[in-house]
Amino acid sequence: MNLAQGAALRFWNSVSAVKRGVACDALSSIINEHAEALVSTFYGTFLQHKEGSSFLTHSVVHERLSHSLRNWLLALIEWDGTDIDSFEQRQVEIGAIHARIKIPISLVLEGASLLKTEIARLLVRLDLGEEEKLTAIVLLDEIIDYAMRLMSASYIAGTSERAHIDEAFRLFSLGQDISIERETQRAALMEWCQKILFGIVTESGSASAEPLSTSPFGLWVRHRANILFHGASMLKSIEQIIERIDRKVVPAICDAAKPPSSPALSELQANVEEIKFLLSDLFQAATDLESGRDPLTRALNRKFLASVLTREITLAKKYDLPLSIIMIDVDHFKSINDEFGHTAGDVVLRQVADMILEAVRNSDFVFRYGGEEFLIVLVETLSDQALMLAERLRGAFANRPVMLPDQTSVKVTISAGVASYEGHPDYQFLINAADRALYRAKNAGRNRVLAV
Repeated sequence: MNLAQGAALRFWNSVSAVKRGVACDALSSIINEHAEALVSTFYGTFLQHKEGSSFLTHSVVHERLSHSLRNWLLALIEWDGTDIDSFEQRQVEIGAIHARIKIPISLVLEGASLLKTEIARLLVRLDLGEEEKLTAIVLLDEIIDYAMRLMSASYIAGTSERAHIDEAFRLFSLGQDISIERETQRAALMEWCQKILFGIVTESGSASAEPLSTSPFGLWVRHRANILFHGASMLKSIEQIIERIDRKVVPAICDAAKPPSSPALSELQANVEEIKFLLSDLFQAATDLESGRDPLTRALNRKFLASVLTREITLAKKYDLPLSIIMIDVDHFKSINDEFGHTAGDVVLRQVADMILEAVRNSDFVFRYGGEEFLIVLVETLSDQALMLAERLRGAFANRPVMLPDQTSVKVTISAGVASYEGHPDYQFLINAADRALYRAKNAGRNRVLAV
């Protein structure tokens, strides 16, 4: 028996059948008599919120959902405490539906809270004893909260599963040879441009030019690209430029006297070039994400750090395994950039990363954490072992100059902070501990290793 089920059933069993029957009868009469008002209270929550109103319209609420909500409320009140599995399954199914259609769970919870308040207000007006009213209100509160907990758990599970499926499909899409995809879409964009220009030259089609948004390129942006580059700001910019071209630029060309004015054509060219530039950046970002590595150092991308550390902490806790991390910072890196230039700085970072990657095991993880910071996740490694590795790396850098492209040798030192997992479930706690140790190492004069 889970905690939510236990709380609901304990109260249910603590009330006599007679009192429970009186409470249920009172609640049923309110729901039947005030069904429409209760529906308006619940779905009014959605219709008043910008994020929720997109899911519902007034006609949908009154024609379809009112009946469903009324039946759901009556089923809650009329439940006799038996056949728990069927009761729970129904709430789980509703939560899964909410997840599937992406109704914000926060709005569902807010609507349920308002329902409880409204029904309690109506209960107070009934000709019942104070004890009966209190029993009905507590019963209502427990049973709706129980249903909401079940729905919320199902919603979270459904949302998580959908996120995994979406990510799997996105990665599958990325795997369809991203370089070919990039060139295909550049060609589709240029083909649309050629149709516009041919229409102008032949005076046969410019007046009815195909909008960019409905061209093969536009359709790809609206559908496939939103899977490949979901949430990317550059994609949003491309969509805005397409809208500008369709609303302003193309009409200006089509409506102009023959031939179109140079400013109109120049504006079209500028917008298309901007799309091409953004498209290149989009695909480059996708290529970096696909490989999961920082393009300069080939260390792992920091955005995957949370996933790796969360998993490793779970394993460490489950199997009582040691886990340590090392935070490394290149000393005086800004002065290297200032004296030798950013190209030299890039060379230094690449060689630092190479030395770190050579020193760790295949089972360990090396991340580029910041500009000149690296983070090493050492699996099944005790604190003293991590300290030894960090000290070995520090000594290797101190004794091996880095060679720049012009054959200039630069002495590079590192500072490092070491921390080990001690039971805290939040991976950020472990990172913060290593970061504090690193801060102390740098304040103590750099070129040294300290542990928490």
